[in-house]
Amino acid sequence: MKINFKEKLQDIKAFFFDVDGVLTNGQLVIMPGGELLRSMNIKDGYAMQLAVKKNYVVAIISGGKSEGVPHRLSNLGITEIHMQVKDKMEVYNKLKVKYNLTDHNILMMGDDMPDIDLLTTAGVATCPADACQQVKQCCIYQSQIKGGEGCVRDIIEQTLTLHGNWNEA
Repeated sequence: MKINFKEKLQDIKAFFFDVDGVLTNGQLVIMPGGELLRSMNIKDGYAMQLAVKKNYVVAIISGGKSEGVPHRLSNLGITEIHMQVKDKMEVYNKLKVKYNLTDHNILMMGDDMPDIDLLTTAGVATCPADACQQVKQCCIYQSQIKGGEGCVRDIIEQTLTLHGNWNEA
């Protein structure tokens, strides 16, 4: 018997996200001094901070480098921010042990080739609408929303609603 997407969300205790192409639209603004600027969606931020308040693990695993990204995310209460990661699976496994999680407890959202190992390991593999084709093929859920435009909010809201945790009462 095949388990559907909503049934798999029942076991989720943790959200793991890539940054570029998931929390951002993947575009960079290059400043005259070489600094790279990214923009993030405020609705994604709201959903992530609510997940943290509701005691879900929210972790960032990114190969990218940015001083602004950790600053923004730490202001949302996220403590597991891993940037410039060379081996994403190593970080994934360390977080799994640290928080006593199984793969079935983890929802991963990624958008490009470096995320495929995590997506095929996590209990629920998800991606933004504009993820690359190889990522889409290994995901159980594709948001109808593009990266940086609220796809993170989409998946967190669905999960927390299913768990009865979406309202901030």
